[in-house]
Amino acid sequence: MPATVNQILDGLVTRLQTISGLRCYDRPADIQASPSAYVLLESIDYQGSFALGNAQHQMTVTVVVGRTSDRAAYQALSDYAATTGAKSIRAAIEGDRTLGGVAQTLIVQRADNIRALTQGDADYLAVDFAVLVHA
Repeated sequence: MPATVNQILDGLVTRLQTISGLRCYDRPADIQASPSAYVLLESIDYQGSFALGNAQHQMTVTVVVGRTSDRAAYQALSDYAATTGAKSIRAAIEGDRTLGGVAQTLIVQRADNIRALTQGDADYLAVDFAVLVHA
């Protein structure tokens, strides 16, 4: 039986929780807590599947860091965007490509859309990670 979207979201949040100090959510938080990450479903391609056995789920993981100092914020984003390391989003997610057995495989494709955010009186920086999950 194919994985549900909620199983994939939960699996990605579980992988992100392996990064110490990162608050992780399966949807955007009403109030940002820095640093944080949330996961969104962008699209599902059913055409790559045979009897729904390999639907491709395009997911976005957004990481948000506080911007009290530009230098510190960009360093934090750099740590999360690193290929490897204790704070690497890619390494954390790809540490279990099956998300606990709910997916066939996955790949973190890219980090992009680095941008400034303002919420209330607080400033943040954010970056998106594109994750393709075959489930």
